[in-house]
Amino acid sequence: MVEPIRWGILGPGKIAASFARDLALVPGGQLAAVASRSADRAAGFAREFGAKRSYGTYEELAADPEVDVVYIATPHTFHMEHSLDMVRAGKNVLCEKPMGINAGEVRRLVDAARSQKVFLMEALWSRFNPALNEVAKRIQGGGLGRPAYLKADFAFAALDRDPEGRLLNPDLAGGSLLDIGIYPVFLAYWMLGLPSDFKAVAHFHETGVEKQIGLVFEYPEAIALLYSGLTSRSEMRAEISCEKGTVYIHPRWHETNGFDIDMEGELTTVEKPTLGKGYTHEIEEVHRCLLAGEKESSRWSLQNSLELHGLLDAIREECGIRFPGE
Repeated sequence: MVEPIRWGILGPGKIAASFARDLALVPGGQLAAVASRSADRAAGFAREFGAKRSYGTYEELAADPEVDVVYIATPHTFHMEHSLDMVRAGKNVLCEKPMGINAGEVRRLVDAARSQKVFLMEALWSRFNPALNEVAKRIQGGGLGRPAYLKADFAFAALDRDPEGRLLNPDLAGGSLLDIGIYPVFLAYWMLGLPSDFKAVAHFHETGVEKQIGLVFEYPEAIALLYSGLTSRSEMRAEISCEKGTVYIHPRWHETNGFDIDMEGELTTVEKPTLGKGYTHEIEEVHRCLLAGEKESSRWSLQNSLELHGLLDAIREECGIRFPGE
């Protein structure tokens, strides 16, 4: 009998709760421990989700010999620091996206993981979504012909949120780009690769964070139109138009359960439901890698993360998006 893979969660917030619910659906996974700066909060989370141990410091989690892999779910500005602490303690790490607020942070973390010979992956859950993987298979398989146009957005109204919260606070790397804009940028990168050129325009909130951003990615034979914002809600249906047909990914596209293919007026619907919320699929990939002794995923590699964050850095440079301390 294979021993369960024992997970620790660092940062018991909303996303961590969704992750813990999905972890319970994955065979061979076990929530062993949770850590927070608040011992009471960690204990409450542990009771709710059945973790065996809870800690009021992150250092205790790092020192726990009965934790195989740690999921990092703290605010953006702490992702690299907390991941680095776990890596240096010899822990395998799944770090919620973005893995750092810039490519330099990501590079530092990647180098540390390789030096320590531990597993590291950025938790960009859409990469493991079953329906999106079927879209990629069909497009990259050539059956739809050459992709010519991609459109994707992600937006919701959030300007009434607490200005000290993670979305509007520059000290927490707030704004739409790193929180939700990363998804449209990722989709274009996944389906089309790195752009040969791009144009970007951003509008800013009174706190100093970017509140909406529009992007045009240029490729030799394709164009991608991308948008993210905190100013209003969008439908969040993505579209990829190819020579022989168009794929319409059902909303919300980044966590979709299916898509439509229009081939010269003949419409086909494909359903590929997620298990649970959808974090299950990235958890399964981590399990696969750990059981195989792999230190990174071949499906979302560390090089992929470095390239994506290099692109995000270039976008921020173009728009003048800066965070304190950079």
